[in-house]
Amino acid sequence: MSEDTQPHAAGEPTAKPAARAAHRTPASFEEAVARLERLVARMESGAEDLDAMVKSFEEGQALVKFCGEKLSAIERKVEILARRADGSVAAQPFGDIPPDSRPDFENP
Repeated sequence: MSEDTQPHAAGEPTAKPAARAAHRTPASFEEAVARLERLVARMESGAEDLDAMVKSFEEGQALVKFCGEKLSAIERKVEILARRADGSVAAQPFGDIPPDSRPDFENP
């Protein structure tokens, strides 16, 4: 039996919960960020051996990719109504509006 398996009730090896979690797709952006923070803390602690550090790095890379894809998808969806010079209103992609012209949603 390998180091990554535990005996199953029926005698079959199954992956350890930590090994399964490493391959699970996060349910949300927030979950991915939380997992990344835990990975970084574990890696910075120096408590992991080299093989574990490599696995943590690989999981971190996958989580960073997931977060980047989520942010890109959200950015494409976000639109802000922008008032034109003639007074008309038109939908405009959020990324096309200069940061100093974006509305302050916390202080309307």
